[in-house]
Amino acid sequence: MSIDESRLEYLLRGKTWSVYWLLLKTGRPMGVREVQRSLRFSSPSVALHHLERLRELGLVGKDDDSGNYFLINEVKIGVLRHFVKLGRLLFPRFFFYAIFTSSSTILYTLFLMSGFTRENLFILVFGLIVSLIFWYEALRIWRMKPF
Repeated sequence: MSIDESRLEYLLRGKTWSVYWLLLKTGRPMGVREVQRSLRFSSPSVALHHLERLRELGLVGKDDDSGNYFLINEVKIGVLRHFVKLGRLLFPRFFFYAIFTSSSTILYTLFLMSGFTRENLFILVFGLIVSLIFWYEALRIWRMKPF
């Protein structure tokens, strides 16, 4: 089933979005009760409803033997556009920019800065400002995650 991105973003919200995020975050098949407990839903039927909704959208599959649901298709919608998945971990993409600019500024200060000239001061201030902006954005995106 092929659904355009804007329609998928409309359909994938609320508790369905939380279930999708949980499956993406854990990276392993999960049962209905496990989803219900993890997300503190009132009953397993609520979890089942949202898992089936994800299955209808073509994002989740169901193992007939165990009854567990697993992610088939990863989509980058909403806040997920700003995250990078490494293994089971999700990082804001600005996190990598922040690490790079911070380490570059620190390495420049420690090894390449020979004196306190106007040029060195400009490079240092520029590096610090860019690093602070990237750290701010990484933290802001991190706070947007569903849980």
